[in-house]
Amino acid sequence: MLNELKNAWKKAIESVLREMASSDDIPELSMGLPPRSDMGDVAFPMFPYAKMLHKAPAAIATEVMEKLRDSHPEGEMLPAGPYLNVRFDIPMLADKILERAESASDDYGKSVDGKGGKVMVEFSCPNTNKPLHLGHMRNDSLGEAVSALIKATGAEVMKVNLINNRGVHISKSMLAYKMFGNGETPESTGEKGDHFVGRYYVRFAQWEKEAEEAKKANPDIVNDPSFIDPDEKAQAMLRDWENGDPEVRALWEKMNKWTLDGLFESYRNMGISFDKLYYESNTYKLGRDQVMRGLDMGVFQKEEDGSVQIDLASIGLDKKVLLRRDGTTLYITQDIGTAVTRHEDWPFDSLIYVVASEQNYHFKVLFYVLKMLGYDWADELHHLSYGMVNLPEGKMKSREGTVVDADDLLEELSRLAENEIIEKGRESEVGDVKETARKIALGALNYYLLQVQPQRDMIFNPKESIAFSGNTGPYLQYTCARISSILRKFDASEYSGVEADGRLLSNEDEKILLKAIAEFPDNVRKAASTYDPSVITATLYEIAKTFSHYYHDNQILKAETKELVVTRIRLISSVLTVMKNGFRLIGIPFLESM
Repeated sequence: MLNELKNAWKKAIESVLREMASSDDIPELSMGLPPRSDMGDVAFPMFPYAKMLHKAPAAIATEVMEKLRDSHPEGEMLPAGPYLNVRFDIPMLADKILERAESASDDYGKSVDGKGGKVMVEFSCPNTNKPLHLGHMRNDSLGEAVSALIKATGAEVMKVNLINNRGVHISKSMLAYKMFGNGETPESTGEKGDHFVGRYYVRFAQWEKEAEEAKKANPDIVNDPSFIDPDEKAQAMLRDWENGDPEVRALWEKMNKWTLDGLFESYRNMGISFDKLYYESNTYKLGRDQVMRGLDMGVFQKEEDGSVQIDLASIGLDKKVLLRRDGTTLYITQDIGTAVTRHEDWPFDSLIYVVASEQNYHFKVLFYVLKMLGYDWADELHHLSYGMVNLPEGKMKSREGTVVDADDLLEELSRLAENEIIEKGRESEVGDVKETARKIALGALNYYLLQVQPQRDMIFNPKESIAFSGNTGPYLQYTCARISSILRKFDASEYSGVEADGRLLSNEDEKILLKAIAEFPDNVRKAASTYDPSVITATLYEIAKTFSHYYHDNQILKAETKELVVTRIRLISSVLTVMKNGFRLIGIPFLESM
């Protein structure tokens, strides 16, 4: 509703500016927010028109106000130097704002902007040589949230996951198991399958380091028949895999199953789901076929060493290998095949890859290659590039075993939440303590990972994320629990026949809450169009913070009049609707009691 008013003012002011310029060709009027809420609800800067009208911006603002004085949309004009600010009578709009939220209920915030569109979102994409870690968790949180946001615009969304279950990195954990495993299994050690396999990936890195140190100490050791070069052996195993060696394939299938069983247990615990799974082992050959087709088309070149490459000079890059000289494939080869397969399976209008910024180059090349192969839909491929997640003590490294394991982190957060519940003596209020703690942990995790804009690097601090105060998920959950408690105590039978009156909502906190409710659908649109869930986290935090201040300074159930009681109950009910709907978009479980 406020956005509609802002656009009406924009249209009216632009009309006056065209009249003043005696021209329809004027810069588009921009809209912003005044630095303080008492200065208005929207600010229109006059800077872009100073040269055209040969007047100072402040003079233009005053003149526009004079011309609109007798005929303007609803609102009060407040010139502020070079800005023409407008303030709306929020209490007069309150009933309409609350009615929209109430009537839409669980659908409030949704739109039809994307109706008819088909959007595929790829995220997670784990390797089957290690468990999920904190970096994967940021990926998964982003993928789920962006999918939910786009779905909220009315588009059809398909969430897909590419399981990276082949390649030299997989061969490394397989080879280490073959060399050092002695027949042990996840069952025999009591380990979760992905943790078990991941241990051998770390073991390979140790073996690799030992081999390098041995070569440095004695360069001639490479001529010793008993010496095994780990990297050469891993490459040989990859070639054997691609050639269908029965023994290698059998080991691969066994270890892949161990890892996948573990990964999908983690997904279930974290509330992550997919509509379709793709496996690199099923798509890499199609990628090779596509590269050979490009070679026939003349868009790729075969080099003297036998490799197939593409010249990227037209996009300011060097040549890129698409097939190795021995015919084996690379990541980009299988990504070419996977993209083509996906469009054949489900002809999307756009495909969003949620992948860390380390792969910016990869996706620039991938999109260009697909365009050169003649796929017009390549123009609708998007890379949601997100920053790295680091720890307070530095960067994580899988090969060195210094990552934060996803399962361990969720367990730790759950334990911290459970301790908080017990310390506060809230066991009887929350009921199932362990389940409530798990939901608090999920809320803490998703909120903390999503409150930072995707493109920015971030530092994850587990204890900070689980705090029940400050800018955290548990703080938001607690706000909703507090509102739910007030609503449970409200006895509607005592207020039979008493009508709510939005005009009574006149204090500053009430106005801020009403504006936040009114602007929520526009914030969902903005978050969806920019693939940025932090728009929603910021919105929810500001609402929670304002509500806490409001609750501290104002009576709700014991307000001065019955009319004010029912009006404030109506307000906080709509606040709860917005919070719950926002929670669903960013993966925060709603709790009625905490």
